[in-house]
Amino acid sequence: MSMKEAYEKKLQAKLDEWNADIDKLKARADSAEADAQLKYYKQIEELRTAQDTARKKLAELKNASDDAWEDLKAGIDSAWDSLGSSIKSAMSRFS
Repeated sequence: MSMKEAYEKKLQAKLDEWNADIDKLKARADSAEADAQLKYYKQIEELRTAQDTARKKLAELKNASDDAWEDLKAGIDSAWDSLGSSIKSAMSRFS
């Protein structure tokens, strides 16, 4: 397996994990009081938007040549770090 393929698998696994986390947040939001629900749903929508951006970055990576993928890596790492921090923060607020 090439470095690029290993990196893609790592990113996809993390996206799948975050998807499950966002689903858990939605379940918590569904059982919250009405005022809190609106706030939670807004945060979940923002997380889904960031997740879509991360998915697009992963698609760019998959379509990049073996030589060019490392040029994309910094931007992808930044998007992943941002999404990960946002999800972690939301998980702690929803607790």
